[in-house]
Amino acid sequence: MKTTKIRYFVKTIAILLLTLLALTSCSEKQDKPIFKVLSPSIADTLVINAKAWTGNPNQPWVETIAIKGSRIIATGGKDLETEFNASKTIDAEGKLVLPGFIDNHVHFMEGAATLLNIDTQSVKTKQAFISKIKDYALSIPEGEWITGGIWDHEAWGGELPHRDWIDQYTQNNPVFLTRTDGHMGIANSLALEMSGINKDTPDTEGGLIVRDANGVPTGILKDNALMLVTEKMPQPSEAQNSRLFDAAIAHALINGVTQVHNVDERERQWSNIAIFEKAKAEGRLKIRVYYIPHISNRHRLAEQIKAQGKGDQWLRFGGVKQLVDGSLGSTTAWFYQPYADAPETSGFPLMPIEELESTIAEAHALGLQLVIHGIGDRTNDEILRIFEELDVKGSRPRIEHAQHLSPAAIKRFAPLGVIPSMHPYHAIDDGRWAEKRIGSERIKTTYAFNSLLDAGATLSFGSDWYVAPLSPIAGIYAAVTRRTLDGKNPNGWIPEEKITVEQAIRAYTLNNAFSGFQENHLGSIEVDKLADLVILSDNIFAIDPQEIINTKVTLTMVGGDVMYSK
Repeated sequence: MKTTKIRYFVKTIAILLLTLLALTSCSEKQDKPIFKVLSPSIADTLVINAKAWTGNPNQPWVETIAIKGSRIIATGGKDLETEFNASKTIDAEGKLVLPGFIDNHVHFMEGAATLLNIDTQSVKTKQAFISKIKDYALSIPEGEWITGGIWDHEAWGGELPHRDWIDQYTQNNPVFLTRTDGHMGIANSLALEMSGINKDTPDTEGGLIVRDANGVPTGILKDNALMLVTEKMPQPSEAQNSRLFDAAIAHALINGVTQVHNVDERERQWSNIAIFEKAKAEGRLKIRVYYIPHISNRHRLAEQIKAQGKGDQWLRFGGVKQLVDGSLGSTTAWFYQPYADAPETSGFPLMPIEELESTIAEAHALGLQLVIHGIGDRTNDEILRIFEELDVKGSRPRIEHAQHLSPAAIKRFAPLGVIPSMHPYHAIDDGRWAEKRIGSERIKTTYAFNSLLDAGATLSFGSDWYVAPLSPIAGIYAAVTRRTLDGKNPNGWIPEEKITVEQAIRAYTLNNAFSGFQENHLGSIEVDKLADLVILSDNIFAIDPQEIINTKVTLTMVGGDVMYSK
């Protein structure tokens, strides 16, 4: 009897100690307990009647999700509803629930500018492009820059715009509008004059000033030459930046985007970090952000991380971005062979390869994730070579776009631990005209989603917004159907590279969490993970793939809070 009493006493003390540990061992910063709460009957929110794809192979589908604070505390069937008392219940009404979408590559503030400034993205003819600029110029004060619009000359047959098209309507307003890929822009004569660009201005390294037969600039600038104008443009005020930022946040939530990886293309964009920090301090940062500055800021970022850490689950740091070549649409992507429709060029690197090697090596030595832009086949091979020589396996290096790959390159990603960070909407956009650029043979390994998965690579997806729509639904549709925007490929452009709905969703959720070192907190609907969820109007697993594009987001939740509801 005495022994039994001693055992009971020891057991009681152990339970009390475990209870005390549970109450005191929670990380306030991340809201994640070391083990499950001892009173699981208490929850803040219950999501019921769901058809929830979890991303967890051990429990792929659930009907009920219990949330406390910012994290998921239980998942299961309908019977789970009776086990919890929750202050709020969300009835999913049998709709598809997914982990919150993560977009692996956006240009956030530039995308914001397209929401509130001139819209030239939708125009399909030369005359419509001219009329849009003419009408907009009449609506703004003299001297104000016309920016923010993007255009695609392929929409009207491939003729590049010329400053003569718009000069007569914009004599008092400088104009600079970039092509949809961000690697080419059109400036009017006033903007060229204000930027000091004339017949005698030399081309920049890694850039090109397009000229007419007399050597006079046409207004078209490519890649690094864009900076000749952008460096002269006035920067938005703090109030304007706040307005743009809030518009972009709202746009992201409507599209079910709960986190973005924001990538900077230029050194001076480092100042944009303050916009995100201000929004966070004011409670206006309603999605998560992995901020990836330009690689020229590598030492500055390393010092910041050393002093302040990598941030928290709302605003994080840890990687750097580098452009290596341009784009297919601007004929500045770097290939082994010349362009089929521009045989005088095969594209070019934006910096000497020796400088690229040393820059990437420095960033890697500083412990920063390498996020490197690669479009042409030669560019991708060069990046893979540099990664292999540096032995970066384990640090999750990424090739952004990984767009045109040599057959041998496809098999190198997985063994080297390199993540192909790809943007599927580009496939149904570029697919309209890519073959005339590079011919029928090279397009076979363009946006090679399925081949990369078959080779064991961790496929990661995003939009490249502003270049493409900030819509994971559109991206999933593109990856699954590969139906080009012109309707000319109803069975898919390079159909062997189509993937399944589940593979595409995983690339927008768990794989993207992995590519940002967050797989323990995000990307799936599992206990202890952050409660980032979306509810869709249609079950995209069950409907005709062609109808996926019509699916809407009806609810977006970030950290247990409903941030958007339709």
